[in-house]
Amino acid sequence: MEAGLRSEQKNPRELYEHLSRLEDPHAYTRESCEKFSDEIREIRRLKKQRNAVILAHNYQRPEIFEVADFVGDSLELARQATRVAADAIVFCGVHFMAESAKILNPEKTVLLPDLRAGCSLADSATAERLAERKEELRRIYPDLVVVSYVNTTADVKAESDVCCTSSNAVKIVGALPNRNILFVPDENLARYVRQNSDKNIIAWDGNCYVHHQITPEQILSVKEKLPHVKVLAHPECRADVLELADAVLSTSGMVRYAAESPATEFLVVTECGLSDRLLLELPEKRFYKACKLCQYMKMITLEDTLKSLENMRHEIALDEEIRARAERALRRMFELS
Repeated sequence: MEAGLRSEQKNPRELYEHLSRLEDPHAYTRESCEKFSDEIREIRRLKKQRNAVILAHNYQRPEIFEVADFVGDSLELARQATRVAADAIVFCGVHFMAESAKILNPEKTVLLPDLRAGCSLADSATAERLAERKEELRRIYPDLVVVSYVNTTADVKAESDVCCTSSNAVKIVGALPNRNILFVPDENLARYVRQNSDKNIIAWDGNCYVHHQITPEQILSVKEKLPHVKVLAHPECRADVLELADAVLSTSGMVRYAAESPATEFLVVTECGLSDRLLLELPEKRFYKACKLCQYMKMITLEDTLKSLENMRHEIALDEEIRARAERALRRMFELS
């Protein structure tokens, strides 16, 4: 989806009518929408002045979508980062995503509106631990390759052979000639890939706290009341949750599925921001939530996005040797997918 550049600015009343469909009266009042409208106008002005683009992940706050030039999942945004003709990229997402944009665009200024927006999953793996684990495993499996989920830091990507996202993990692993794969860092996504591959998948000990907290009891509770509901689940969820899903998809895969499906009611099993996007984009359909909020994604606000552009603050900087090695892993992902 492209947004921002193609959409006209909504006035405060239109913005309130749009966002009030989310039925969150505390977050979206007439007063807050007036403030958002002013910030949106100034952000759009500064984007032109700075020759900047804004990339936003599907889990972002809905008001962020009003200034985003591109909205998508990790793979879409990684690809888009290689295509932007701008001097600066403002990444409305979490730190590893902004790092990935810098890895692929060393000559551009990449800004993250709030440096606190990290990722507990990315923090579960370090380059030092990965290097040690590789050495141990290659004594047993000489053909071992490291496949790192994009939810990793730049230095972990630099220790990897290839990256993947939730939407292409199975395809990437299948395209490798190697039999033995160390999959870093999400154990749930590794398990999902193992179930859809004949390779020996060795999982890292890590998970996304947002997805790992979702339980089958939550899904069954909704299905009991709505037996016809279509369950869309993210592969970062636990195996017992995925067993209850009608489709296991990345976030953008869920958007496409919901738009194209003749079904009209869906249970969205991922971070809650995606449900908000779907509710706004497909008002003729109904979306129920079995989700958790990501505290890190929600740290990004319009106010901080504005300040980031005003002051060109929170620039991402990487060691060139690490950046170049990490870029090889990301570029190989594009080649294999």
